[in-house]
Amino acid sequence: MMQISFETENEPSVHLLVPLHFPNLYIYEYDTIFLFSLLFYKAWQFFLTMSSSSTLVSLPSMEPKDENTLQRFNLNELKRQANVPAKFLWPKVDLVGTEGVFDEPLVDLEGFIKGDEIATANAIDLVRAACTTHGFFQVINHGVHAHLIQAAYREIDTVFELPFDRKLGFEQKLGGYAGFSSAHAERFSTNLPWKETFSLGYRGTDSDSALVDYFTSALGHDFENVGRVYQKYCEKMRELSLMIMELLALSLGLDGSYYRKFFEDGTSVMRCNYYPPCKKSDVTFGTGPHCDPNSITLVHQDHVGGLEIFTGDKWLAVPPRQDVFAVNIGDTFMAFCNGRYKSCVHRAILKEEKVRRSLVYFVNPKEDVVVRPPEDLVDLDSSRVYPDFTWASLFDFANNRYRAGLQTLQDFFPWLSSQPKLLT
Repeated sequence: MMQISFETENEPSVHLLVPLHFPNLYIYEYDTIFLFSLLFYKAWQFFLTMSSSSTLVSLPSMEPKDENTLQRFNLNELKRQANVPAKFLWPKVDLVGTEGVFDEPLVDLEGFIKGDEIATANAIDLVRAACTTHGFFQVINHGVHAHLIQAAYREIDTVFELPFDRKLGFEQKLGGYAGFSSAHAERFSTNLPWKETFSLGYRGTDSDSALVDYFTSALGHDFENVGRVYQKYCEKMRELSLMIMELLALSLGLDGSYYRKFFEDGTSVMRCNYYPPCKKSDVTFGTGPHCDPNSITLVHQDHVGGLEIFTGDKWLAVPPRQDVFAVNIGDTFMAFCNGRYKSCVHRAILKEEKVRRSLVYFVNPKEDVVVRPPEDLVDLDSSRVYPDFTWASLFDFANNRYRAGLQTLQDFFPWLSSQPKLLT
């Protein structure tokens, strides 16, 4: 893909992603006049013939922020207004409607967990087909009890229901990822998402009371039970994520344990999303179109729904089911498998009258793990698609220097090449 930037009188700066057909070619240099001319011509030709329903937009890189000048938005007050602030408006080219419903078969994990060979083979086939097409599938009979899922929603509601000033007391800091955030305004100034989030880190090797300690230190002892619930929930997410990693390895023809070793002691991120109603849900998003920079993401959405994926040149709504977890392939796993599987393009839309919530678990390898595909996925017919990198360097780029979007990896590598200390 190539990014073309342009501005119009009435629209913010737009960065259009255009697919270009250069098989097995990864471009690192951008200063060749001829190459630029060729790419621009093809991109513009594509743009002229492209319908608005298939347009994807990549957001600009992240602008510098000063904690002393941050603007905060209380969405529970803004939701009563007829209009939304300009900072929440998204480019018209990105406000494409939903064109269908995602209805691919669910991946049943029961047989896989029990070691049933036929059921495992069926699950592998479904995962392989989904990941090569759009990088998204849903699992059922996953071993996470419904009571725990509902307790996670119930307990985090007590956090989001706190007065806004109280929530700002444990606000996410610049360069960090843990704590409360309203519209990610501490990181971005335009195209803000209409949501509040509460995030925390979880490592499987932490003590059994790590999250209890976190919640009580941030919010007080009244929130001790929130910590207990999320300690259990994150433990189950870790178990499920390692199971998914085994299934992904098998679907790629690898030993089932291949990827597990990279993730057993990684620090993953648990994020709880709260999307207030929005009277102008047609001009903004709960979460705009993007690919996750991490490895895989486990998502549970409440009964309201709003998750959508981009596949077949259109946006499809993912109907909510309370017994299902959605799995997104992210950029890091795309690199881990040498591009065999796609990083999922997805978004979250809003409701005019209803609150929407979701529980999201971002699965990450250990920080110093070198991300490279196994030799079995690199052969004469499939050369290396991406160079080596560490998760720590990509996380630094995506969290502190860039707004993760549709081509994070493509923009990451030129930056990485200018950071010699990160390459050694």
